Amino acid sequence: MITKNVCLFLLMGCWQLFFSTSQAQSNNPLDVAFGDPFVLYDQETDAYYMYGTGGVEHGFVAYSSKDLKQWEHRGTVYTAQQDKSWGTKDFWAPEVYKRGGKYYMFYSAHWKENPNDELENYRIGIATSTHPTGPFIDLTGRPLFDPGYPIIDGNVYFAEDGRLYLYYSRCCYKNPVQSEIAAWAKQQGMYDEIEESWIYGVELASDFSHVIGEPTLLLRPPVSMDDKQSEWESRSVTSGEVNRRWTEGSYLFKHNNLYYMMYSANHFGGENYAVGYATASNPLGPFEKSATNPILQKNISHGGIVSGTGHNSLLRDKEGKVWCVYHARTTKTGSQRLVFLDELKILPNGQLIVDGPTVKP
Repeated sequence: MITKNVCLFLLMGCWQLFFSTSQAQSNNPLDVAFGDPFVLYDQETDAYYMYGTGGVEHGFVAYSSKDLKQWEHRGTVYTAQQDKSWGTKDFWAPEVYKRGGKYYMFYSAHWKENPNDELENYRIGIATSTHPTGPFIDLTGRPLFDPGYPIIDGNVYFAEDGRLYLYYSRCCYKNPVQSEIAAWAKQQGMYDEIEESWIYGVELASDFSHVIGEPTLLLRPPVSMDDKQSEWESRSVTSGEVNRRWTEGSYLFKHNNLYYMMYSANHFGGENYAVGYATASNPLGPFEKSATNPILQKNISHGGIVSGTGHNSLLRDKEGKVWCVYHARTTKTGSQRLVFLDELKILPNGQLIVDGPTVKP
């Protein structure tokens, strides 16, 4: 059996549960200092397990909860201090899936095989455990695959026909792109070039041993400044924050025969980090971005205290309520990334709505 948060009820066509009358609430922000959070509900232990970036230098820690309010620190669940470890630093964005009685962690790290001494030499690997709190042991002594450029933010979709798909982000590093926003930034004397990260998808072998075929480019920042997405996806550039544009932190699910890909844009370290989504009739696209993007963004410009909202995943709780799990910052808590949970809804026309960012005691 596969457990991937919303996987089972998506396949059963139960999206009406988004309108559940569940009284479950979250306490935003949670007392969990994670970036890139991911929550797994495990039926066997009847508990929620949260994984994310941070908490330990060379690996990952986890938290568990029975009610999504109180979270218990469960210690280190993965460490690079093991025989098969291929990563050296920057352990990021873990996601954990249950399959065949085992738990599989997909994560990003800096690959030690680096003959050209690249500053960003990231790849995606897989570790496994018999328990959601580990210890997770690397399947092999190498990353899952090497596309020839740095990649992060692995996300896996389990299709109804048994196929598996891996989604990831090509890093901005050494990927300068010609676009109207790049030309504008150069004309303004801001930056000589703009680097971009792009989201790709590729079929994944059922035993997680390799990818099948060549990756497909699915999402990238707009080329034209007239594109409806250009304003919000280019804020890190237009604000003078950094000479990069991102599409990263992808998360895929299916509803009414339509594939939804949620993604984050802008610099994760700044206030403009925000979430949008795109849809397609095929898990490998082509995807069309929503005209209502962004669906989750800072509220400090409207009297709120939250900024840097991004890298989300989804969780369906035991009562049928679906949560958008993401990290953000507040003016009260400073620069540290903290975890937020806000409700996600799908309107009758298929539009996604995130009820947030919210701050609750």
